[in-house]
Parts: sequence; C-alpha cells; structure tokens
Amino acid sequence: MRLSRRSAWLFTLPALVLFIAFTVYPAVSGIALSFTDRRGAIGGTFVGLDNFARALSDPAVTSALRNTLVFTVVSVVVQNTLALGLASWMYRQPRIRSIARIGTLLPAMISLVAVGYVWSFIYSPLGGPLTTLLKGLGLQSLSRVWLGDPHTALLAVAATNIWMYTGYSATIYLSGYLSIPSEIFEAAQMDGAHGWGMFRTLEWPLLGPALTVAVTLSTIGALRVFELITVMTNGGPANSTQSLSYVIYNESFGKLHFGYGSSVAVILLLLTVVFALSLTTVLRRREVSL
Repeated sequence: MRLSRRSAWLFTLPALVLFIAFTVYPAVSGIALSFTDRRGAIGGTFVGLDNFARALSDPAVTSALRNTLVFTVVSVVVQNTLALGLASWMYRQPRIRSIARIGTLLPAMISLVAVGYVWSFIYSPLGGPLTTLLKGLGLQSLSRVWLGDPHTALLAVAATNIWMYTGYSATIYLSGYLSIPSEIFEAAQMDGAHGWGMFRTLEWPLLGPALTVAVTLSTIGALRVFELITVMTNGGPANSTQSLSYVIYNESFGKLHFGYGSSVAVILLLLTVVFALSLTTVLRRREVSL
C-alpha cells in the first residue's frame, strides 16, 4: 500500500515538530543571543558584533582555541591510525572478529563521566596504576603528575579520548574492509601483493569512504570535547586544558554571561562546520581520484 503525500506528512509531523522544538529553535535562539549583552535569564540589549570582537581578543578564548586544535589534531591522527591497524587485524581474524568488534566498542559505550573518573585514578601520582607500573618496570623517572602538569595534562586527556573512541573508529574501518569483495584480495595475492604492499596499493584506496566517515566524525567529536576535561582537570592546571566548550559553559553558566557565551558557541559552531565541510570535500575528492 502506497502512502499519499498527506499521510506521509502526517507520519513525519511528530518527529519534525520535536526536531524544530529541540534543535532548530535552540540553535536559532543561541545565535540571536550571541548578538546581545544578556546576563542572566532575562534582559539584554543588541550589541552587534561586540561579543565576537571581544572573544577574538580574549586570552581565555584564544588559549582555549589553541588547546582545542591541539587536542583535535592529536586525537584524530592517533585515533585513526590505531583504529586502522586494529581494523586490519580484526579483518584477518574471522574466527574472533565478532567478539573482538564488541570488545573494541565497549569503551565508547561507557559514560564519559565514568571514564573521566577512572582515568583520573589511573593517572594519579599517589598509587595510581600508571605510576605503579612505571615504578615496577624501573622507569620511575618517567612518572609525572600527569593531570597536574601543564605540559602533559592536555595530552593525558587526549590519550583518554583516544582509548575511548579508537574501537568506534575501528568498527567503521572494519565495515569498509568487509564491503570490499574477497575476490579482489585473492586476485591481489595471486599477483604477489602482501603486507604493506597490499595495504598501500589496494586496501588504502578502497577504504576511502570509511576514512571519510571516521575522520570527519572523530574531528567533530574532538572539537566539541567537554566532559572529559571537566571531570579530569576542570580546565586546569593554569587553564592548559580549557577547550572552547569549557569556556562556553564557564561563561554562560558559571558567570551568567549568556550573550558572550553564546558568541563563543557560535564561533565553535562555525569552526566545526568549516572543518567538517573541508574534510568531507577533500576526502571525497581523494576517493574519486583514487
């Protein structure tokens, strides 16, 4: 039975209303709020682009932007490199592939808050597992106050993010592997392709669509990092781990500068859109060229 246009709209209407109410309306309201000087829940006057000019010259915002970009680059590069290797290994282990895929996905299913607390304990200099392991291996000179040192705190949080989402990205790459007809691999092996040669000339080009999805999603997620930083470092030490999302939260709900916080949120939105569109465009062109 084929639905009429009217019936189709009626079935779509509830979801459309919810989408507008909880996604479109808050987004539009937030953008409008960014052009005001509202402090608190009510009031505020139109100030034009003053909030954006202030944000671009605010040391806290520029520092948070730098931290966010460093966190994103480290997380995306390391996460996707490890995920690609893990996916390649799982593809070549068909007997344990299913259980391995479930195991690698488990970290991404855990609450971010729980992961933050667990890894804070792992990094603890007072009997934390990482410190204990280094001392047991005779490498106590490498031990650090990981989350208390401005030089290592951001990288420590990035390592936690990588641990949590590498399995998720690996599942995307594994789906790419499974979409490649087995006959192609068999033909390549008959031609003498093995190991790195097989990966470089065959697997890497054919994994183009999976690479586009995995890199884009991991980039968007890293740019929006908030929960891990809040739980593990609260933006410290010395603001060395503050992200743009953390600044948005602190300005909007800590200081009640809703207008200014919204302007920083718009900057993050634009940054995310630009990165996502640029990556998608470049990686899709790569798919075509290969």
